[in-house]
Amino acid sequence: MKSQDETLEEWCRALLQAYKLEDVQIDVNAVLALAGVAAHAVVRPAAPLTTFIAGFAAGLAAAPGREVDAASMDAALAVARSLAADYETEAAAGTPGE
Repeated sequence: MKSQDETLEEWCRALLQAYKLEDVQIDVNAVLALAGVAAHAVVRPAAPLTTFIAGFAAGLAAAPGREVDAASMDAALAVARSLAADYETEAAAGTPGE
């Protein structure tokens, strides 16, 4: 039986192949960590939404014709991670979204 890590790596490769992005490197642990921050700092359903939007932003940052690079992905993940952490802080202070 495959481990969870093996299954996720296999799934990631299958998705990348389906989107013809075989050369793109994904830091699975960074994406999962971002999902964890969003789930705990905002609400659980924020995890997939946050990771989708961060990935979409990373793709747009690469611009058409440019190679998707690690810096674009890291920057998109950092923005989402920071926003989720700020949301949690504001929610604790009773001022979410302000």
